Amino acid sequence: MPEKTINSEHRLFIELQNPYEYTSLPDDKKIQNWAEAAYQQTKKCSITLRFVDYEEGCRLNQNYRNKADATNILSFVFDPPVLPQGVILEEPLHLGDLVICLPIIEAEAKAQHKSLEQHCAHLIVHGILHLQGYDHIEEQQAQQMETLETHILEKLGYPNPY
Repeated sequence: MPEKTINSEHRLFIELQNPYEYTSLPDDKKIQNWAEAAYQQTKKCSITLRFVDYEEGCRLNQNYRNKADATNILSFVFDPPVLPQGVILEEPLHLGDLVICLPIIEAEAKAQHKSLEQHCAHLIVHGILHLQGYDHIEEQQAQQMETLETHILEKLGYPNPY
């Protein structure tokens, strides 16, 4: 399974998993820039970003959200262990995992008349914000999250995704 870690000198370490060996993925530098732009903290941290096929996307969405179909992105926030008092981890903490179903986002990008790069940038920014506690269940939360997403994407040179 092709896996690699990108960005050893940055504050956000990314383990990129591409088990289906997709060749249409954006390059590592772009993925790093999008993730860093959305990461609102100063401490070093890590994430896993996995690109999956439709079948794996369906299985994960069924197992974790009880939904029968695949979705574009799933966010899994890491729940850090409770450490004994005085114990400090020297390594970066893990923020969580993002799973992107490439066939879904390719179809969405085409339907929305966006490039795959533009849609992927949006979803990675969206997912990183979810890992940091942002949500869009309630209207006020959604408005705050969408405003932040739009601002981050504009700074990266992408148009408003909404």
